[in-house]
Amino acid sequence: MAREGFRSLLCNAEKTEGASAMDAIDKKILRELSRQGRLTNAELAEAVGLSPSPCWTRVKRLEGAGVIKGYAALLDQAALGLPDTVFIEIMMERHDEDQLRRFEEAVRAIPEILECHLVTGEYDYVIKAAVGGTAGYERLLRDRLYRLPGVRHTRTSFALRCLKQELSPTPE
Repeated sequence: MAREGFRSLLCNAEKTEGASAMDAIDKKILRELSRQGRLTNAELAEAVGLSPSPCWTRVKRLEGAGVIKGYAALLDQAALGLPDTVFIEIMMERHDEDQLRRFEEAVRAIPEILECHLVTGEYDYVIKAAVGGTAGYERLLRDRLYRLPGVRHTRTSFALRCLKQELSPTPE
């Protein structure tokens, strides 16, 4: 899967066909893969109580239906020199389609930005970014975000500690 495709798939919350047709074994497969995405098919089959062939068939069906959107390695922000997480609310000058499209394209090109959501309320977007302390945050703000098309105002909060981090919900 292309790098850009995977980056954007984590934010995609559209209804997936086939999600309603999942049985208890499918959900068990999803729970196991969400805990350890590098399980071999034999290990996964053993964990969910299937033989390898039907397990592989189910995983392929879940992938084909878009329930499993991809696999990734989780990288340690601190080891990459970006130990801090900030949440930046962004208010746009205008809301015309061209300006919003240009802003969204520019945001996708900034590697420190982990997530960007269009939201309701006083601000238009909320960005989650990885930064290297206050100096790294200032560079992100001054050299990148303030140069994006249409940014009128920002408000930022530094995360003090992450209490929970999941890539996606896990079925019960």
